[in-house]
Amino acid sequence: MSIDLDLATAWAFIIAFAVFAYVVMDGFDLGIGILFPAFKPGPHRDSAMNSVAPVWDGNETWLVLGGGGLMAAFPLAYSIILPALYAPLVAMLLALIFRGVAFEFRWRDPAHRPFWDLAFTGGSVLAAFAQGVALGGLLQGVTVEGRAYAGGWWDWLSPFSLLTGASVVSGYALLGAGWLIMKTEGEMQEKAYRLATWLGASTIACIAAVSAATPLLEVAYWERWFSMPNVLFAAQVPLLVAVGSVLFFLSLRKRRQVAPFLLTLGLFALTFTGLGISMFPYIVPQEVTIWAAAAPAASQSFMLVGAVVLIPIILGYTGYSYWVFRGKVGHEGYH
Repeated sequence: MSIDLDLATAWAFIIAFAVFAYVVMDGFDLGIGILFPAFKPGPHRDSAMNSVAPVWDGNETWLVLGGGGLMAAFPLAYSIILPALYAPLVAMLLALIFRGVAFEFRWRDPAHRPFWDLAFTGGSVLAAFAQGVALGGLLQGVTVEGRAYAGGWWDWLSPFSLLTGASVVSGYALLGAGWLIMKTEGEMQEKAYRLATWLGASTIACIAAVSAATPLLEVAYWERWFSMPNVLFAAQVPLLVAVGSVLFFLSLRKRRQVAPFLLTLGLFALTFTGLGISMFPYIVPQEVTIWAAAAPAASQSFMLVGAVVLIPIILGYTGYSYWVFRGKVGHEGYH
């Protein structure tokens, strides 16, 4: 195995880790925004927002790492994927900006708080939906000719990408409900339990629908999931999703406070594993492998040194911030 192969694989896993960390950490705080209209204006909404206020801004560090890492480690893939998904990616970035402004101005401009609440919800829904649409647009394939994107502006738009967009919105909302179960108490926690029940059913239905549709997109996807001996490994993913789903609903029924959130994270991890089974070793599905898209070995080696140093630092200060602000959000809206 050559050093190019080793480095390309290492960077593929680093970027995958960064994307998953973003989905986990920013997912629940986008979920809070998606669920915002379900809570009464006043103390309930204040508590929901304050439950993520100490950590929400730092969560997007992983988005920067994933996007920057893709550009630096796999420049060919970056040059193909970006123009193929310009519309949903620009929509996502604008939504995140608008959402961030609403988060800050909600406190500083109480006279227009209903408007900022609406902006917070709209930005959260649009950002989540755009992320899902971008994923679906990539998974269904992009047109590549001569090492460049050769498709149209709207190629990403399809029933499948709309399904993945709705699925991400549902999944993030479920993460938000699980977070609020863990961080709140009383009437608000009961509301979060009820929301989690419905959102759990919705998210599991979305997982089933996307899982059924994906192998039909490409013959290669079908072979990775159902040919021998791949099926012996791949079949464990839906089996574990079924087990995790049962445990999730049992945890809600028994009024567990931490387990619903952790089990939701487990479901996300399993769906992420399924995505890896479908795509690997391609970074642009069925067009460009991670090795074909990789930057020169010297560049990847240089960046790897920085990643080995910085990622533990990011994990350290992120973990510390979550530890400092552990526990419940009080009735007054603060930890």
